[in-house]
Amino acid sequence: MAKNNPKLNTLPTKAGTAKKILIVDDHPMMREGLRAVIEQEPDLTVCGVAENARQAMEAVPKLAPDLALVDITLPKKSGLELVKDLKVMHPGLAILAISMHDESLYAERMLRAGAAGYITKHQPPEELVKAIRQVLQRQIYVSKEISEKLLWRFSGQPQKSQTPTDILTDREFEILQLVGSGKSPKEIAQQLHISGKTVAVHSANVRHKLKLQSTAQMIRFAVQSENLKALAST
Repeated sequence: MAKNNPKLNTLPTKAGTAKKILIVDDHPMMREGLRAVIEQEPDLTVCGVAENARQAMEAVPKLAPDLALVDITLPKKSGLELVKDLKVMHPGLAILAISMHDESLYAERMLRAGAAGYITKHQPPEELVKAIRQVLQRQIYVSKEISEKLLWRFSGQPQKSQTPTDILTDREFEILQLVGSGKSPKEIAQQLHISGKTVAVHSANVRHKLKLQSTAQMIRFAVQSENLKALAST
């Protein structure tokens, strides 16, 4: 029997001028941990939580958050695609991306999608609060390393370092991720709501750009995706 999609969780908020935060993460313990950190701050409050992109899109017009804290790894639709949708439908919404994944692989893509910051989940609570406040002030929040990388890119100078996947489009990168998670072409097509033929075209582009000779090589490369930074330096 298929499970019903849980209803959006609307939470009581602090009175006054506290900024409202919407947490979008599919892990209950992570949501509660983030909420606990945020609620300790007198000027911040969590107005609701969502565990997938659909819930998040429903929550924003209902709860009118000042900032959405979005995990990039969500079921059915990625946080990257969610950020793009949110910026189209709610261009004034501040968005901070949060993830357990390597910043060097994901931060720039999230910024291009419309997020104003990127923070990894291993950062201490005080750094999360700092990032939230910085993004609420309409400033960009990224690590020093990513900031330097972006400055090099915008200056037009050759970059000091580049990961192999920097040359992939967002869709190609997403398909590479799904391949690495063990998804079949049919499952990828269903999840991304595209045809199997389109998946095949994107997969072929990935292999060509990364100079991979076969689907098996692409799978091996994708499985090692969390180690791409190390691979790039070898």
